[in-house]
Amino acid sequence: MKNHLHRLMTLFFLPTLIISCASFPSENQDPAKNNKVTYNKDLKECKEDYQETPSGTHIRQWIGCMNLKGWK
Repeated sequence: MKNHLHRLMTLFFLPTLIISCASFPSENQDPAKNNKVTYNKDLKECKEDYQETPSGTHIRQWIGCMNLKGWK
């Protein structure tokens, strides 16, 4: 029973994770902020504002937060 549930969850969540990671912002519209140090700082702030959730909704919140900071 556990094996089937684990397999079902993997089949559902793995594609969702791959799709959400593919659309994660990585480039800032402001050339002065388009660097790894600023990216990591902004992402850290977004992660502090929106904690991880078991359902994965935090990823959409992180993307929205990064978009507000100018990342696309």
